[in-house]
Amino acid sequence: MVRRIALWRALPDLPDLHSPQEDAAYWQPHLLAEYTVLGALVDGELAGIIAYGKGWIEQLYVLPDRQGSGIGTRLLSAAMTDMDDIRLWRFQRNHHARAFYQSHGFSPIEETDGSSNEEGEPDVLYHWCRLAEPMYNADPAGR
Repeated sequence: MVRRIALWRALPDLPDLHSPQEDAAYWQPHLLAEYTVLGALVDGELAGIIAYGKGWIEQLYVLPDRQGSGIGTRLLSAAMTDMDDIRLWRFQRNHHARAFYQSHGFSPIEETDGSSNEEGEPDVLYHWCRLAEPMYNADPAGR
């Protein structure tokens, strides 16, 4: 439900292609079985959710009235801690989400016309890669 509320608040004219039951059928055998799924509770209510793994963030949504409180950053940080190289798709016109990812070091690497997603919505592929730790020589003489 977090996904539906957050997505349609951001893009109210996005076509509603799946029922809540179809969404649940996608989460059960696919996301919950194959990805790390974390939720953020606030006052006993699920306020945000992320599904990630295999080098991808499949889902990251935060309820609109909880956005800007650090929930998305904490969820994203979990994925960035667990993975060294991450990709994700976002719709081009979801400017709020795009700014969020770019502020966390993700770069757009490809834009499409939307013909490859079921919504027909132009999207953008983002990428983030952990930088290698610099190698330092503890010997001041460089030996």
